[in-house]
Amino acid sequence: MDFNAALRTEALAGQDNLMYFNRPQLLCQLIAANTTVLVAGRRTGKTDGVGAPFVYRNMQRMAGSTGGIVVPTFKHGLTNTIPALVTAWRRYGLIEGKHFVIGKTPPKSFAQPLRKPLNSEHVIYFCNGSVAVILSQDRPGAANGLTLSWLLIDEARFIDHTKLKQEIFPANGGVRDTFARHSCNHSMLVLSDMPQTSKGSWFLHYRESMDNDIIECIQGIVAEQWRLKTRIEQMLEKGVTPPEYLRKYRRQLDRKLNRLRSVAVYYRECSTIENLQLVGEKYIAQMKRDLTPLTFQTSILCKRIGIAKDGFYSSMRERHKYTADNGTLLDDRWESADYSAHFDCSVDSDLDPDAPICIGMDYNANINWIVAAQPDDDGGVLRVLKSFYVKYDRKLKELIEDFCTYYAPHRNKTIIFYYDSTALGSNYAVNDQDFRWVIENEFERHGWHIESVYIGQPMHHHEKHLLINRGFAGRQRLQPMFNEFNNTDLLLAIQSAGISRGRNGFSKYKAGEKLKETEEDLLEHRTDGTDAFDTVYIGCEKFPQDPGVLSFSGIC
Repeated sequence: MDFNAALRTEALAGQDNLMYFNRPQLLCQLIAANTTVLVAGRRTGKTDGVGAPFVYRNMQRMAGSTGGIVVPTFKHGLTNTIPALVTAWRRYGLIEGKHFVIGKTPPKSFAQPLRKPLNSEHVIYFCNGSVAVILSQDRPGAANGLTLSWLLIDEARFIDHTKLKQEIFPANGGVRDTFARHSCNHSMLVLSDMPQTSKGSWFLHYRESMDNDIIECIQGIVAEQWRLKTRIEQMLEKGVTPPEYLRKYRRQLDRKLNRLRSVAVYYRECSTIENLQLVGEKYIAQMKRDLTPLTFQTSILCKRIGIAKDGFYSSMRERHKYTADNGTLLDDRWESADYSAHFDCSVDSDLDPDAPICIGMDYNANINWIVAAQPDDDGGVLRVLKSFYVKYDRKLKELIEDFCTYYAPHRNKTIIFYYDSTALGSNYAVNDQDFRWVIENEFERHGWHIESVYIGQPMHHHEKHLLINRGFAGRQRLQPMFNEFNNTDLLLAIQSAGISRGRNGFSKYKAGEKLKETEEDLLEHRTDGTDAFDTVYIGCEKFPQDPGVLSFSGIC
């Protein structure tokens, strides 16, 4: 039996137990390298089919050990990572409260960990004494005082590698005397979509660290183990006692496999298409239609996309991104075991609740955007709070409804709407009224007061390029700063926006943006959101409004 046959057998066994593992999931589980890096598209089951078995295996085999689950923000861990782990464990037959507890003191029936955490607030306890600590990078010092035996790093493209090296890697020293014989001691599993920035690409170098000879040896031993297991089972079915040399040979294989796994690095990239049997062709087509092109290329097809070095926003750097989550609210949801992904603006700590929200918009037959921001004149920054977009049948009305739903708790129900001449005189997104009329009426219908500020004809591209890049460089009144997790698609579009050069100078590369969208030309529609950002930045920088006289209390 070769390694592929072993994979097929394992998949069938999983199906008999009402569990299905796709090929990338099985490869990660059967190779079980000490360091595994899986870069995979959405819906490939990274956390569910790889992360959950990894954590369960480590906590089961190294009873009493302490591991770390590293997430970029506590919000992400609460809504993405932990629910996926718990759902998978329940399928394995584990019962919360009996086999594990989350965020609370474990029952007295649970075994004691070798190193008990100082508190149980962000800890998962297993009944055999193993614990997993949730380590979110938006909470400094989360790994202080910990001695870890394994790490699961989820959404690695959002992880700050410098903090990881300084705060968490040193803690992954393990309890060597107790668990030295286990190949999973000091193990690390890294899960992520394909990154789009150099800062988020820190884990891609593990591909060069993988020794293919070691991986092939592991695959050969796994296949031999399956062959031997099948032979022994067949002998037992016939009532024949397997000879001792077969059992001895099996133990030798186990020891060799353990030694190889303990030094192995396994790196794999795979697209969502590798899970096509579960997600279906319709899902792939829908994602290609609904996602921005760069997101589809990286998050679904798992392609490496380079950032334009001489792009339109060439002065933008990683320092122009920030994280701003309301930790108190997230803690409350954690304590109430609320793992839902539905949030409103109350979870954002960068929003000034008593100040108006400034918006810029872009209008297109197929995609429409709102970019929301608040200027901080004292700090000299423009906080880009969040961006929204709708596609196809959902138009401006639905876009504004999404905005108002998200910002319903905001106290100052005032919108400063910056618009240029493209918002006047035409409307191919809603009805016979122009964009400005529809936008003003929709916001007012939802209970908001809107102050419309006309900024004139669209600025020439070379002037816009100079103004905004001077802003990024800190040489304008306002420097753009982006809430990273509220502007994922917008940031991808900004970072990849190119330049088109012609006889009259250069412009932002927008070829095909206004053409009818098809599955073949989705990649051309990457700059719509950037135009909405341009508008709100130009408006806030050159047409500032006095927030002291703009205050309106309403109900959204």
